[in-house]
Order: sequence, then structure tokens, then C-alpha cells
Amino acid sequence: MAEIRTVTTLTKKRDEISAAIANYEKRLAQARADLAHVTATLTIFEGGGEPGSHRVYVDLLRVFRYGEIGALCVAELANGERTTRQLADMLLRHKGLDPKDRVLAKTLCLSVVHSMRGMTQRRKAILVTKRAGVCVWALPQAALRCQ
Repeated sequence: MAEIRTVTTLTKKRDEISAAIANYEKRLAQARADLAHVTATLTIFEGGGEPGSHRVYVDLLRVFRYGEIGALCVAELANGERTTRQLADMLLRHKGLDPKDRVLAKTLCLSVVHSMRGMTQRRKAILVTKRAGVCVWALPQAALRCQ
């Protein structure tokens, strides 16, 4: 009889310890998430004022003035057709940012597409075609000369 009581007591104790560990793991996961958020916030506020010192998740609106992306892209299109990637690389070089940073380049490509679609609606640029999933842009006058 004593053996059964011992097994029952140990089983109960094992379940209590297992529940406590699960609770600690849950609280640890929340603490890790909190730490990650605080660290990210600190990184944003500690960002330097020099070009290229921004983290890739810093909002691009802080890097480019309102309408600057579209204006620079239209100016570049005066030299001929350009893909979205080419325009993004030009913008990275213009601002002195790292053109090898693919995450930043991809983020900037999305902003270029957004700006160029606005330019298309205002008839300042046109979408010529898509090559391998990449948009090719041109000025409306250049497209008329090619036809």
C-alpha cells in the first residue's frame, strides 16, 4: 500500500512541476518578445543623421521628401527606359545608401512602384511592359517616338 501512495504522490508532484515549467516558458517567451521590442525601439531612436546609417526598417518617408522619389525617377527616365530595380538602385546611390543592401532595395522598389503608378495616373510616365515580373517605365514622349 505504501508503494501506491508513493507513486501517486510522485505523479502528482511531476504534474505540478511540469505545469510550473510550462508557465515559466510562457512567461520567458513573453519576456523575450518584450526585450526584442524595446531593443528595436532603441535602435530607431539611436539612428544617426548620416545617409546610410538608417536601419532598413526605418520608414523611407524620413529619407525622401514628399514627391522626391517620383521626381527623381522621372528625371532618370529622361535617359531612357528603366526597370523598377534600376530606378531603386539609382535612388540608393543618389541618397548615399548601400546599393548592396537587398532588403532596403526591395523596400525601395515597392516605393518606386507606388510613386510610378501615381506618375502614370498623372501622365508623367507610363508602364511600358513587364519583364520577368519587373515593371519597365518610360516617359510618355519617349514611348511615342519608339512607335
